Amino acid sequence: MTYENTTAEARIGVRIAVAGGTGLVGRLVVEEVTAAGHEPVVLARSRGVDLTTGAGLDAALRGAEAVIDVSNLTTTSAKKSCAFFERVSRELLDAGARAGVGHHVALSIVGIDRVGMGYYQGKLRQEDVVRNGATPWTVLRATQFHEFAQQTLDRVPRPLAVVPRMRTQPVAAREVAQHLVRLALAPAQGMAPDLAGPAVEQLVDLTRRLLRARNERRLLLPVTFPGAAGRAMKGDGLLPTGRGPRGSQTFDAWLAHHVADTAPAAGRG
Repeated sequence: MTYENTTAEARIGVRIAVAGGTGLVGRLVVEEVTAAGHEPVVLARSRGVDLTTGAGLDAALRGAEAVIDVSNLTTTSAKKSCAFFERVSRELLDAGARAGVGHHVALSIVGIDRVGMGYYQGKLRQEDVVRNGATPWTVLRATQFHEFAQQTLDRVPRPLAVVPRMRTQPVAAREVAQHLVRLALAPAQGMAPDLAGPAVEQLVDLTRRLLRARNERRLLLPVTFPGAAGRAMKGDGLLPTGRGPRGSQTFDAWLAHHVADTAPAAGRG
């Protein structure tokens, strides 16, 4: 992976809180914080912290120099998405200010200002709250992860596979985690350059390759979202528009590495 404007300070033992540290990217961020010689603090209900109410946050953030927010929820509702991301961001920023946190880093999504989907409205609200907070901040917009094809499959019960027509430039979640840690250790920079993977792909093609690699039989049904959002997804709406860091792992390389762990039992349809 190549990086731009993300030079990290040579510090050891920095306490970094990870909101959503038990999720897909959060677990990887925690691993990367540890690998870099720093101390991760997982902010999650399973660790006694409720991000939506702020319960447990003050104690958990004591001594933290930075927060990396990769918290998430699964919804297509703009109302639910906006409520969640605004509430969590405000709780994190308020508790961070009380604890003296010096850098707030939030993970967002490339193209959310061009594709008007409900979930993306919540991410835009999150960016706005962070931008207007008192803590120095960095927002990293990244493209969809390689795991997105599997997540799309998981939303629809077998034997169907309903997949939106969408162009994406998928990136390895591990590389996103590495980049977030580098950003957290560097000075705040506001909106960071977009992070994307090495190649533009069609989500339908990615899903077909995933099913083939897993020897999984499902009826793949490509669909186009209605209106302007659907047109933007089929076009360049979710692709980076300028220069920025690019991941090195291709989808096929990721697939070859991970398919053994996710393959269904033989003959399963």
